[in-house]
Amino acid sequence: MADQKPTVDPEVPFAKRIDPNKEDLTRDEFYFIRQVELAQWKKKSQQLRGRNIATGLAIGAIVMGIYGYTFYSVKQEKIMDELDEEAKVARMREAKTGAN
Repeated sequence: MADQKPTVDPEVPFAKRIDPNKEDLTRDEFYFIRQVELAQWKKKSQQLRGRNIATGLAIGAIVMGIYGYTFYSVKQEKIMDELDEEAKVARMREAKTGAN
């Protein structure tokens, strides 16, 4: 008996959508609608806040990764040092004249 599904009466309307501007609603009905909308908004905003935090952390991690990699790669670059060394060696090898 516990495994039987409850039967749904097809004649009973379920969550009928209404237009508050066209329907004659009482003040209490408007208040109830507003309370339900606020509850749904709060639930949705909490979900969105979690997604926004996750997205922000992911973007921040990518930015910090690029920033760190840039410093790491620039630190390893020794091209300018090598060019300076080659220039010193070339100056030393040149013939010495009175103008040098």
